[in-house]
Amino acid sequence: MAEMTIKKRPKNLDLLTIKLPLPAKVSILHRVSGAGLFLCFPLMLWLFGASLNSPETFAMFKAAFALLPVKVLLAGLLWAFVHHFCAGVRFLLLDLHVGIEKEAARKSAGVVFAVSIPLTLILWGILL
Repeated sequence: MAEMTIKKRPKNLDLLTIKLPLPAKVSILHRVSGAGLFLCFPLMLWLFGASLNSPETFAMFKAAFALLPVKVLLAGLLWAFVHHFCAGVRFLLLDLHVGIEKEAARKSAGVVFAVSIPLTLILWGILL
């Protein structure tokens, strides 16, 4: 039986010093945004249902959504949705073997940020 040689690979466990490529950042943010949307979905459904109960509860929620911390939270949820959508389209194209080369994958990751951030700002401006 042949002996296996185990390569001594360097280990960097300091997450703050690891330099991730742009496609890895898009992938991680896609997962984070999906998890955030999934976890906030029951709350959003409850808020929507509760706001339909009476005009008073609707007015109460409308006043609450005018507060700055709530607006920041809503901006984060809006960005999560837009980023998750754009990255999802990118991953669907990668599943169809479109843009799987290294340079094309880097460019498509850049496009995700180049589209999702301005689109979030535009939608945020419309919703304000």
